[in-house]
Amino acid sequence: MSDNQSGSALAERGLQGADQSVASFDEGDVGIVRRMQGFLHRFPTMVPFIVLLAGVLIFSFAAPGKFFAPFNFSLVLQQVTIIAILGVAQTLVILTAGIDLSVGMIMILASVVMGRTAVVYGVPVEIAFPLGLAVGTACGLLNGLIVTLLRLPPFIVTLGTWSIFGALNVWYSRSETIRQQDMDANAPFLQVTGTVMKPYSFFSQTFGLDLPFLKGWVLTYGSVVMIIVALVIWYILNKTAFGRHVYATGDDPDSARLAGINTTKTLIGVYTLAGFICAIAAWVLIGRIGGVSPQAGQTANLDSITAVVIGGTSLFGGRGSIIGTLIGALIVGVFRNGLALSGLELLWQDFAVGVLIIVAVTIDQWIRKLST
Repeated sequence: MSDNQSGSALAERGLQGADQSVASFDEGDVGIVRRMQGFLHRFPTMVPFIVLLAGVLIFSFAAPGKFFAPFNFSLVLQQVTIIAILGVAQTLVILTAGIDLSVGMIMILASVVMGRTAVVYGVPVEIAFPLGLAVGTACGLLNGLIVTLLRLPPFIVTLGTWSIFGALNVWYSRSETIRQQDMDANAPFLQVTGTVMKPYSFFSQTFGLDLPFLKGWVLTYGSVVMIIVALVIWYILNKTAFGRHVYATGDDPDSARLAGINTTKTLIGVYTLAGFICAIAAWVLIGRIGGVSPQAGQTANLDSITAVVIGGTSLFGGRGSIIGTLIGALIVGVFRNGLALSGLELLWQDFAVGVLIIVAVTIDQWIRKLST
């Protein structure tokens, strides 16, 4: 063999070795990415949980002595209570690959019915309050019926009902605000832990925690309701057949129907339950703002979607969790609170929330792309 031939052979073997090295490196790199994707797909709440921890650590240094105070953490929890409850309702809908733009307006309409029916029309609170719950549930049922029977996109349907419920809100409320004192004057007293309370102001009442690791925390009964609602819906989604049907319908409705799942009933049940949860948020809202206002919660629709998306629930349906939504609501509350304590203006708080939304959707797209 000539020198040229031997040189060519060595060069060829060298290139083959280099190619194999590159191939093995790429396969290893892809393997790590795949494993990471699989982990995030199995545990979708890990990303928002890490973001929440990072936010807490960052603002602990950015606002020392202020952010890490027990009272401040309690304040953040109180601030996100309404959005978290609505986020639970929104999560149910988004898990089915839908979206509900009317959750905020359902909440406002239900609160107006509760307050105005009792104060203006003199209906006993024992009737006015269940009536408000029934109105919220009926609004959710209407959304579900239109989506399923007319087979219209949920975005369009709830955009339309948002306007309808808004018009009914203005008509019934006459754009008048009702003070909580007026509502409480028409409500019976309640005896709770030795304290006399009124039903409408019940969720605004606070109590302290005397636990060693939560010393100094002050919670409202509204926050307790938020936790109870989240736990109940978590149980429904993870421990019941209806919950499995919700995930299956959102993941692949055609396959779900072939598997014997009545997707129509599932969707109607989801929207109806979401409406009922919005009505619960209405009662908590009354205590939170200290009255009934037809103008309250105007951004609640978008805020609830923000909490759900940042919490890791896929906008394409079939993947997400209630725990993630709670974490998403806390992330928004922590970032807004931390930036405010750091002395930044409101516009930068909105800027940060916008960045979080884009990052959350980007991560979701990345996970879905690698899954297919």
